[in-house]
Formats: sequence, C-alpha cells, structure tokens
Amino acid sequence: MTRIIAGAAGSLRLDVPKAGTRPTSDRVREAIFSTLGSWDLIEGTRVLDLYAGSGALGLEAASRGASSVTLVEKHPPAADVARRNARTVQKAFAKATAEAPEIDVVRQSVQAFLAAYAELDSAQPSGRSWDVVMLDPPYDLAESELAENLVALAPLVAEGGAVLVERSSRSPEPRWPGGLEPIREKRYGETVLWWAEPVAE
Repeated sequence: MTRIIAGAAGSLRLDVPKAGTRPTSDRVREAIFSTLGSWDLIEGTRVLDLYAGSGALGLEAASRGASSVTLVEKHPPAADVARRNARTVQKAFAKATAEAPEIDVVRQSVQAFLAAYAELDSAQPSGRSWDVVMLDPPYDLAESELAENLVALAPLVAEGGAVLVERSSRSPEPRWPGGLEPIREKRYGETVLWWAEPVAE
C-alpha cells in the first residue's frame, strides 16, 4: 500500500500502477521530506516530479504545502493512475484550511518535457524555474539517459533549489553536469538518494 504520509492529505491511500513502476517506500519518502523540510524547501515551492509513476513523491510535496506540482510520466496507465491520485489529494484540501496546490500531470517522456520546457523558459524566463526536482527513474534506465536528463534540467532549477536522484544502491553516482553540484548521498538498503544544488557555471 502506498499512502500520503503527512500534510493536508495525510494517510490517504494512493493507487499504484499494476506494473512498470517501483514505489518509493514510506521510510525513504520520510527521509526525503525531512531533508527538504530542513532546507525550507517544501512550503510554497514549485516541485517537478520526473518519472512520476503513481505521483507519490510529488503528491507528498503537494500535501505538505508545495504551491504547484508537475508530475511527468510517459506510460499511459501510470499517467492515468497519477491523475486519479492527484484528484484524490486535491479533494483533501476541501476539508483543510490550506489552499489547494496546482497539480498538473504531463504524459510525456522526461527528455521531451525538459526540452519543451526549456524553450518556454527561455521565452518567459521570469519565475519559471523549479525549486525542487525529483527524479526516480526505473533502475534499468541507462546512465547515459539520466545524464542527458540532468544536462537538460540544470538550467531550469531555481537558485537555492535542490535536485534529488533516487537510484539503486548498485548504481554509480549520476554524471552531474556543469550547473549542478552534488551535496549529499544517503543510502537506505537497496536505495540511494543523491542530492545536488544549482551553482553558477
């Protein structure tokens, strides 16, 4: 079972795609949001959840006070599940005092989304950067493809923001591009969390 851990939608159950995704455990999600909370990167932030699957990571951020969340998932069944889960989380705000966040689900490959967003960002640069970006790709995703994602992502992360990559503990450290500097590595059994922050090139 996957559920929202805390916030306005705390304890709500989320649907999970029948195949093709690997939900992040409650223990690892709690560690992620404990880190983001210590960096003051939850309340009012713009969050991008890449390889979103059920949307659990991004929707946890929405429940805890993010102002907007975008879930990117290319597989149609998983994207449909993410949309249902997004509606479930938004309904929870009807009973809460907090303002409901904006939640968008985009059915597109990560690289195509980042390329399209970069064009939009260059046309309207003001206020379009992401504060928090989380990538939880399939463990079998090629390291070269992840590296391409990070190259495309680096210019889109806001100053003072953070990038999280969740991988198998058997995977090598991501190949960080110029513009992103690794700042933390934490291991939880079979899972490793890599954190980076934007830096001026």
